Amino acid sequence: MLMLIMEDRGNIHLEKSTKGKLEKFNKMRGKAVESGEFWDLVVITAVDEDQRSAYETQITEKLERKELPLAINYHVFADPPGFKIGNGGSTLYSLQCLNDKYGKTLSGFKIILIHAGGFSQRLPNASALGKIFTALPLGNPLYQMLELKLAMYVDFPSHMKPGILVTCADDIELYSIPDHENIAFDKSGFTALAHPSPLSIGTTHGVFVLEPAKEPRICDMEFRTCSQFLHKPSIEKMRKSNAVCLRNGKEFVYTDSTYYFDYATAKTLLILLSEIVPLTCEVDAYGDFLQALGPLATLDYTKNTANLTKKENGHVEVRQKIFHHLKGTELNVILLNNSKFYHVGTTEEYLFHYTTDPCLRAELGLLAAAFSICSSESSEKTRACVMHSLLHPSVTVSPGSVVEYSRLDAEVKVGARCIISGCWISSGLSVPSNTFMHSLSVNLDGKMGFVTVVFGVNDDLKKNVDGPADMKALSLFKVSLEDCVGLWGLSPEKVRFSGERSACSLWNACIFPVCSVLKDSFLMSLEMVKTVDGGSTFTLPHNATLTSLQETLQNKNLEGMLQFRKELFQDIFKEK
Repeated sequence: MLMLIMEDRGNIHLEKSTKGKLEKFNKMRGKAVESGEFWDLVVITAVDEDQRSAYETQITEKLERKELPLAINYHVFADPPGFKIGNGGSTLYSLQCLNDKYGKTLSGFKIILIHAGGFSQRLPNASALGKIFTALPLGNPLYQMLELKLAMYVDFPSHMKPGILVTCADDIELYSIPDHENIAFDKSGFTALAHPSPLSIGTTHGVFVLEPAKEPRICDMEFRTCSQFLHKPSIEKMRKSNAVCLRNGKEFVYTDSTYYFDYATAKTLLILLSEIVPLTCEVDAYGDFLQALGPLATLDYTKNTANLTKKENGHVEVRQKIFHHLKGTELNVILLNNSKFYHVGTTEEYLFHYTTDPCLRAELGLLAAAFSICSSESSEKTRACVMHSLLHPSVTVSPGSVVEYSRLDAEVKVGARCIISGCWISSGLSVPSNTFMHSLSVNLDGKMGFVTVVFGVNDDLKKNVDGPADMKALSLFKVSLEDCVGLWGLSPEKVRFSGERSACSLWNACIFPVCSVLKDSFLMSLEMVKTVDGGSTFTLPHNATLTSLQETLQNKNLEGMLQFRKELFQDIFKEK
């Protein structure tokens, strides 16, 4: 009973603390902030020049709409062309870009660096415009992940010395600390935030091995030093390394999220970059940097490639150089004992946290309908989520579904656990449950068109097979892709895959028709779903241009998608 009371109090403190941060940030939106009050620079990383341009366009629009604090500099830096360099590589190249631009002035800046590169294959509705611009059912104007990141860290700049705070675009960290204390980033080297987590979570994250406390105590926040950082360790490894903690009879570990390093460390990283350019392998800003820190760090991890998604030439040598440059650098840890870490990078997580999870809804104050025109029965009572959308009063949105940046005409029905993004759905249409549908504008052959990609919410877009002959191993709505294309009147051996011929997946399968009208695009893709589901018979037109999600993103018409959102904004604003 005592534990339950303590947890309840912790939740109340978390909600109160989060509300305070949101209120503070809301007062800064659209205002010129004073020096020292906020970040001097907000830096976002992008995977390539095309993504950089898309991000900059959206940030410019946000500033014009006064959705962000003003009088500070926002920068987007793209990874260099060629090899994938990971978020660690992006960190190094961003530091180089900042150093080139600001020189010695950089030593006085407080900077937040948000990693937002990548194509978001596990949450495809964030692929075109970026996961840092993923909408949240919160705020007026509507929040996206960028605003939430800035709001949750709004107290940091006034209690840190010049340096860089590194974070990612697809997670949410909530925390509370005593009213009379502050999270201070004022030590040399690295300082990381740490969250108490079950051992099972530790196996997929970074885990801190803490130095023994001089005066053990239980409180919301503790400043500690770290002897070693473990990257995605086994439970056995956690135990052997003394990473497992015990409180009230429960075992847990402290896992990573966001970290800071000072300007002197930034200079060390710049020297490191000069020795490893051109970078031809992925570097992890967590696993490769933090494992080099602390008195118990050894070279052993540099040869452990078990956690690498792709084994690349030169990776071990790069890791060893990182280790030798950072060896002896302090790793300080701020234990946030009353904190929550949420990851929102997959369709499953997106649906759960936005519609089903009562904890995040209470802690962040998430709404069932945010900046939308819709019937209350379409959202609150059905545990659905509607954002920046215009729904006819007769529309039905079933439990567990999310509708964003869309128009739904009369008598439209959306099944359970669906994601509808950027769509215009004509009257009377019904979307089957567990369906993901996302409409995009494209430029092909000098003309603007529309593509609506459609998948099952649990389909694996990253699964690769060796070639088109193996497409039966790919599953779309629990039906083999080979059977699906046959149902649509296509010859399986003639299905095209964009990009590398050796990598065939749902991501690069050219199966989606290009249409000249947005509504028609949605309707045609919906017919494809219903045919696979056995509810109708549909054959793709023989003269249809077919494209993949990968190819659609390469040919996306950013202005078209943002214009659709802008018109929605104006229509919603008129009716509110």
